[in-house]
Amino acid sequence: MSTDPIPLAQALIRCRSVTPADDGALDLVQRALEPLGFACTRLAFGPDDYRVDNLFARRGTEGPHFCYAGHTDVVPPGNPAAWMDDPFAGVIRDGVLYGRGACDMKGGIAAFIAGLTDFLAAHPAHKGSISLLITGDEEARSVDGTAKVLEWMQAKGQIPDMALVGEPTSRAALGDTVKIGRRGSLNAWITVQGTQGHSAYPTKADNPIHRLVAALAPLLATPLDNGSAHFPPSTLQVTGFDVGNAATNVIPAVATAMLNIRFNDHHRSPQLIERLHATLKAAGARYEMRTECSGESFLTEPGPFVDGLARAIRRSTGVEPVLDTGGGTSDARFIARYCPVAEFGGVGATLHKTDENVPLAELHALADAYRTVLEEFLT
Repeated sequence: MSTDPIPLAQALIRCRSVTPADDGALDLVQRALEPLGFACTRLAFGPDDYRVDNLFARRGTEGPHFCYAGHTDVVPPGNPAAWMDDPFAGVIRDGVLYGRGACDMKGGIAAFIAGLTDFLAAHPAHKGSISLLITGDEEARSVDGTAKVLEWMQAKGQIPDMALVGEPTSRAALGDTVKIGRRGSLNAWITVQGTQGHSAYPTKADNPIHRLVAALAPLLATPLDNGSAHFPPSTLQVTGFDVGNAATNVIPAVATAMLNIRFNDHHRSPQLIERLHATLKAAGARYEMRTECSGESFLTEPGPFVDGLARAIRRSTGVEPVLDTGGGTSDARFIARYCPVAEFGGVGATLHKTDENVPLAELHALADAYRTVLEEFLT
């Protein structure tokens, strides 16, 4: 038994599914799953000018319920002329598959379906049930995809007992890294009001730059924390600073800054927002602040699910996975609200890059790893 994931991976790459476009990608996934006995439900969310298509598919009704989550949308390819081939051609050259989504994560979805096919052939009477949550809104807004499908799943009694997100987590070799959590991400836009005036007469003005710098200084000088058992220290970065002033002899009326805080499990966003407010008030600033949290930090503690996943990876790849929480955000942040979740996929060396690619051998090995994961939990 060795179902080839390559044809499906090529077909998915050939769908120009830059968020929120689908271009037939989910149709391909549905056509691959229905012959395997999956009941497929399409779920569309969002306004007419940003309609997102999603797919929930399930085989079986009993527990334990194992869910694989992923996305068929991709980031734009950038300048197509910079690619060796059409970014959506799915070209194979020297044992490597090229195209937007090859690494992140159409190749991973194809590998899971190939591994799933082999698992079902070997274990037609497996215990429990299997589902797939595949969204078309992961690379952009992440509003009308996984989060809303999960709300629908909860209303329908379809929440899984465990979930595996197929993001390309491996660093150098397949299986070397499993993500069991992610840091949270908080953005802040701060506008400090001052009084415009001549730089030669500062007592007749109120310099908002000085107020803003005074507020930012302690935030940058004092670490948010020293890290935790599974996370590195939280970080605060000033990502933008602007006063809109081209004159050298004018104190401006307004100064603005953008901040991004990547925070571990010592924090929740409301407490960090209060810390920002307190620091700005202590600096005597007249200010307005807008914040946006794209995801709270989460952690799936090592236990039966994480341990079983690591065993399956070792058995399939011969590699001991490191349990990691680094990187940006993923849709696992939504799933973590409902059930234990981890992330495991191929090597992410070329995700979002020009000439994104994945070796064919890696996709075959990943399919085998996913088959082994299913055997770990459902046999």
